[in-house]
Amino acid sequence: MASPAHADFRVCNGTQNLVGVAIGYRAQDGWNTEGWWQVPASTCATLIEGELQSRYYYLYAEDAARGGRWTGNINMCVAENEFKIVGVNDCFTRGHQRMGFKEYDTGRQGSWMVQLSDTPGTQEGQN
Repeated sequence: MASPAHADFRVCNGTQNLVGVAIGYRAQDGWNTEGWWQVPASTCATLIEGELQSRYYYLYAEDAARGGRWTGNINMCVAENEFKIVGVNDCFTRGHQRMGFKEYDTGRQGSWMVQLSDTPGTQEGQN
């Protein structure tokens, strides 16, 4: 018996190390970034539950053991510990760090999954 598909934004860690993940998205109060989700080796984590409300989502991840990073060219704010930050400007002056996030165009799909591979810098998105 097939289980019903549920809508969400998930990240799957295809590496052998723990990965920390942050997500960025546009909300009613402006640009938001949230983190950190700790995604153990060979597991998945749901970053956003329910039907996706935006078309574009942004992802940044780091390999906790080897220091590798999955990045992109969209600068957004992150913090060292658990965070939810509104706004993507003036990261440093507000006491945050700035990292390059990778953009994912979900094409208005209700759900999306990103697979992080063992080669930092390569990540695949799919619905």
